[in-house]
Amino acid sequence: MIGLAPWLVGFPLIGAAVLLLGGRATDRWGHWLGVLASAASAVVCFVLMFRMIGVPPEERAIDHSLGTWLSAGGLDVDLGLRLDPLSMTFVVLVTFVGTLIHVYSVAYMDHDVDRRRFFAYLNLFVAAMLTLVLADSYLLLFVGWEGVGVASYLLIGFWDTGRPSARENAVAAKKAFVMNRIGDMGLIAAMAILFATVGSVSFADVLPAAGGLSEATATAVGLCLLLAACGKSAQFPLQAWLGDAMAGPTPVSALIHAATMVTAGVYLMVRSGPILEAAPTAQLVVVIVGAVTLLFGAVVGTAKDDIKKALAASTMSQIGYMMLAAGLGPAGYAFAIFHLLTHGFFKAGLFLGAGSVMHAMGDQTDMRRFGGLSRFLPITWITMGLGWLAILGIPPFSGFWSKDGIIEAAFIPVEGQPWRAWVFGSVAVLGAAITAFYMTRLFFMTFGGRRPRWTENQHPHEGSPLMWWPLVFLGVGSAALGLVLGIGGTFTTWLEPVVGHAEHHEPVLPVPVIITTTLVVVVLGALLAFRMYAVQLVPEEAPRGSFLTRAARRDLYQDAANETLVVLPAHGVARLVQVGDRDVVDRGWGVLPLAVSWFGAVFRKAQTGYVRSYAAGMAGGVLVIAAVAWLVAGLGGAQ
Repeated sequence: MIGLAPWLVGFPLIGAAVLLLGGRATDRWGHWLGVLASAASAVVCFVLMFRMIGVPPEERAIDHSLGTWLSAGGLDVDLGLRLDPLSMTFVVLVTFVGTLIHVYSVAYMDHDVDRRRFFAYLNLFVAAMLTLVLADSYLLLFVGWEGVGVASYLLIGFWDTGRPSARENAVAAKKAFVMNRIGDMGLIAAMAILFATVGSVSFADVLPAAGGLSEATATAVGLCLLLAACGKSAQFPLQAWLGDAMAGPTPVSALIHAATMVTAGVYLMVRSGPILEAAPTAQLVVVIVGAVTLLFGAVVGTAKDDIKKALAASTMSQIGYMMLAAGLGPAGYAFAIFHLLTHGFFKAGLFLGAGSVMHAMGDQTDMRRFGGLSRFLPITWITMGLGWLAILGIPPFSGFWSKDGIIEAAFIPVEGQPWRAWVFGSVAVLGAAITAFYMTRLFFMTFGGRRPRWTENQHPHEGSPLMWWPLVFLGVGSAALGLVLGIGGTFTTWLEPVVGHAEHHEPVLPVPVIITTTLVVVVLGALLAFRMYAVQLVPEEAPRGSFLTRAARRDLYQDAANETLVVLPAHGVARLVQVGDRDVVDRGWGVLPLAVSWFGAVFRKAQTGYVRSYAAGMAGGVLVIAAVAWLVAGLGGAQ
């Protein structure tokens, strides 16, 4: 059955090619071809998954070679796929959730004249992400890495014409593209260092050899990989593009945040675990970046009135949890991927639910213009409610099993650094409290409240079955997936062949105390938001708020910081280069012909055309040479 593996990528890739090359001729049925391509990949995925479950754990890692891809000098790279529990977990998420998003998009994009092109880009996105997670080398992973970057650029800027916000959409797409290219330099540098030291970029060669790398080399590679992950997964300090990426159609946001692009950085960190374990400093930096980002995103989420941007801030924060766990070593790897999987379901449900609300409210995104929608959108209300309880970590919903595992792992002490458990564990608990506040705020500003705050001529209604059936499936996953995979350590056991066995270590606080404390602060955060946004009247215009509130509305001034620290200095260097090019290089080349012409004019005067003048010149030259020879001979005799 391993021969089916290339079709995981092949089906969506063929779908994208047919829809792009077929053009307008495929408009009437192109969207269904896009759904079929993604669904076919999901069927192959489940066939291979059941086959993998049926074999012993030690036989679940398979490298499927497709032939030689590149051979140059000392570099030999085979084109191949790696199927193991880690990659197949991602494949399940990408294909299953991706297919639900495709189905939802059929109805959501029903009236868009470019729906066929939209589905071509969705298929391309899925194919690129599958290439990324199935690659058996960093080089092939980089192909998928760049593929999701291109697809995200095309989808974020999909509405770049024909709308008042067309320019903003195009700018948002370019912003995401450029910031990801900054991160990509880290992955390129990491591959260069690995090739120089190990002589290969294949996982089969690099990962077993990671323990033999010097700590300095491993640290350099680990930090370069982290830079790449920060760009792709919107982690501090390369997170500024994520909120603006909401310019694309809502299904794009669901696909980016739940199943594809922003999860790629976490995959890269966990896949590169042996390298990080050989570099304790890089591991610590990964944890710090995750901790900073989870608080950064949570604080930003508390002040956003745009429902999609609030969810985008939530994704930034939740990916921060995963990145923190990925930096904790074997104790955190499985929980990072577990939370990524459960997050994929409840965040996709929340984003598609937000799209359902927007569909019902004439594409409005301002939650201050919502309220009281639970009676009119009962399916959306229930399914988003399940996602809300899951992300809060209320037992027995999915987030409880995955996020609380990360919080417990953060409290495990590290030898020689006792402060880490208290600092990072406390940050994780604080993040859970803020998450409860901003997600409860979002939920009750949308569905609750003492009175609706709609604008005129609003007639909210549930969408077609093609929109709410995917919500139902995702709602079930939000409610039950964590319970099914969490009890008895089923998921951590599943990943052990890849991430290794995590030795049991007791946290600095008893586990019941950590769970109870986390639940208490979550309930308090939710109750505070309920009081402010369900019991009290919600102002239709945002109040001025405190300094922190105003800063959070502006994403804690991340764009201003980037302008000051990066953009303005870059503009200064560009202007300096421009001046040098114009005033030194261009004018220098302009002066050179004039100088040659002047010298030519001077020497041209010696060309009289008279033989006697030339003879006199030759005689003078002979006399000068004779005089010089006489002087040299005289000086030699004097010595």
